[in-house]
Amino acid sequence: MCSSSEKQQIFCVVLCVFMLQYLNMWRAQVSMTCGWVFCKRKLRVCVATCNRADYSKLAPIMFGIKSHPDEFELEVVVLGSHLIDDYGNTFRMIEQDDFDIGSKLHTIVRGEDEAAMVESVGLALVKLPDVLQRLCPDLLIVHGDRFDALALATAAALMNIRILHLEGGEVSGTIDDSIRHAISKLAHYHACCTRRAEKYLIAMCEDHSRILLAGCPSYDKLLSTHHREDYMDIIKSWLGDKVQEHDYIVALQHPVTTDIQHSIKIYGLMLDALICFNKKTLILFPNIDAGSKEMVRAMRKKGIEQHPNFRAVKHIPFEQFIQLVCHAGCMIGNSSCGVREAGAFGTPVINLGTRQTGRETGENVLHVRDADTYNKIYHALELQFGKRYPCSKIYGDGNAVPRILKFLRTINLDEPLQKTFCFPPVKDSISQDIDHILETQSALSVDLGGTNLRVAIVCMMGKIVKKYTQPNPKTFEARMQLILKMCSEAMLDAVRLNCRILGVGVSTGGRVNAQEGVVLHSTQLIQEWSSVDLRTPISDALHLPVWVDNDGNCAALAERKFGHGRGVENFVTVITGTGIGGGIIHNSELVHGSTFCAAELGHIMVSLDGPECSCGSRGCIEAYASGQALQREAKRLHDEDLLKVEGRDMKLLEPVTAAHLINAAKLGNSKAEAALNKASTALGVGIINILHIVNPSLVILSGVLASYYQAPVQQVITERALFSAQSIKVLTSDLEEPALLGAASLVLDYATRRTY
Repeated sequence: MCSSSEKQQIFCVVLCVFMLQYLNMWRAQVSMTCGWVFCKRKLRVCVATCNRADYSKLAPIMFGIKSHPDEFELEVVVLGSHLIDDYGNTFRMIEQDDFDIGSKLHTIVRGEDEAAMVESVGLALVKLPDVLQRLCPDLLIVHGDRFDALALATAAALMNIRILHLEGGEVSGTIDDSIRHAISKLAHYHACCTRRAEKYLIAMCEDHSRILLAGCPSYDKLLSTHHREDYMDIIKSWLGDKVQEHDYIVALQHPVTTDIQHSIKIYGLMLDALICFNKKTLILFPNIDAGSKEMVRAMRKKGIEQHPNFRAVKHIPFEQFIQLVCHAGCMIGNSSCGVREAGAFGTPVINLGTRQTGRETGENVLHVRDADTYNKIYHALELQFGKRYPCSKIYGDGNAVPRILKFLRTINLDEPLQKTFCFPPVKDSISQDIDHILETQSALSVDLGGTNLRVAIVCMMGKIVKKYTQPNPKTFEARMQLILKMCSEAMLDAVRLNCRILGVGVSTGGRVNAQEGVVLHSTQLIQEWSSVDLRTPISDALHLPVWVDNDGNCAALAERKFGHGRGVENFVTVITGTGIGGGIIHNSELVHGSTFCAAELGHIMVSLDGPECSCGSRGCIEAYASGQALQREAKRLHDEDLLKVEGRDMKLLEPVTAAHLINAAKLGNSKAEAALNKASTALGVGIINILHIVNPSLVILSGVLASYYQAPVQQVITERALFSAQSIKVLTSDLEEPALLGAASLVLDYATRRTY
């Protein structure tokens, strides 16, 4: 029998249990009837992809997010080499996968060198804030170790947007390591691929609770689709009907930005070994890193694109690329695909150089880290080609996406945004607030040509934001009215385009007093254009500072700021177009001369009794090598019925131009060849005179004839210049609009403004 006090205690316990059960039932009822109170809103996820490689890792996640519209909102941003024609315009495959691209950002500054990579990061940082502010994502997903991804992570971190970093914690032994680890330090969450990567992230003081060991997302598609029945159709579509399974090579080599010249040398040795190995080879173009242009040049110099054993391509869809790697006899190069994805198939791989040093690899990878001789690479091909290895799943098991989606569901947006690191607290440093740059500092460029009048808005990075073109009027009054009208229209557009115009730069033919902004004497191509004050009327109308210079000088300034002349103290630019002109940079400054006629390079005399020149003299370079001179020779040969090739009549319906002379020479016309050799020699001798007078370290050829003249002029210098000048390089300009860019540099470049 229970005592009275014991009964009271039992009653109290039963009452408490009953009340707890009732409270839980009440909470459940409230949740059912007022579910919206407890609902978690959709997570707004932005996925940013920069190139074909990272899209293969991000696409499975994007499909996973898209398949759960009740939980996630997907925004897609495309930038980097996705939008460059030379790299396959790979944004199209994103559209083909039925993803809506919210923003396309052109962020690559061409040049394929170290400076271009830095400028590309800067350009991306200028453009990204507007996009991220408009999309306002809860989370940004960034992949890997590319410089584009660093810009993304930097922008998102500065704009208080949470970041999920894929494939952090890995080691590869190049500048990619520094970029990858920098992104990891900016990221709030991590989805890594291997146990070792997870340990490295923990060692880097990242919060273990925010690290997910997911595996590589590309393995989800890779392991589920590589056993396709139509794989032979894919192989034959890329390599031809005669190729067999396991009897071809896939080659993919990228530049190593910390040792560009050595990586180019390895690339050449690899190509030599592949040519001699004599197997069908599918070779992909390198990525856009510094040095890629030189690698493509080496490939073309060896005739790879025309070689019957090679197929050179810019891009292959990932699903097809999987099949090609899976069934290849060997893969060679330094791509991460060789040490990651290829292992899942047991495909033999030859890893060249140091780009993947430190990566975890399966037994299918043979390393040739010191690939300094052709024999080493060839011997590696003999050892690896045709073998099969056990499949490796170091980087994933095919279930990365479900793990990542589950991880995304656990993200609590109410948690403090500021990430914490797992080390003892230290005194907080005082950081400076960062204001968003809402305007792009720009210049208004004006180019007065013989045919057209052009105006452009040019940003600090050298990108032409908008360009306007009108026929150049024949009279002074009409020309000035049109200049002011076009500049005023451009100023209005600049406001709409968010560009802040710092000043106006004018490039014009003729002799120019750059200090006063006055055209002293014009060329024959521009009428009524002598003793013209350009600075005063433009400055008064637009209320902006104005700089004016000769078009040849502007071409030199464009090269100094945006082209081959960057960082070069002494160089000469020679324009080879309708006429011959140029500019001289000495000790990093433009040379004008006492009466502003320095660098009239077209009027250097190379013969005492040569053809008459437009300047009234004889034997000038321009009388031999200009477009007008070549056109004159082409007309003479055509009129004398000598513009023939192998007996075929070259009678033309359209007007005869210099291009017809060059084409006839290429097809074997001896008269045309003789005329061009004479022109090339005259130009080369004239440039030798320049080398012997000002002794520059570089000569840059610009204009429509530059690509034709480069090799012959270099040969003339080698044969005829003083020994100390024979090693001076002649390069072809990469700038498409040197006059406009040079006029812009008058405004944008502080050193130039100081000079005037």
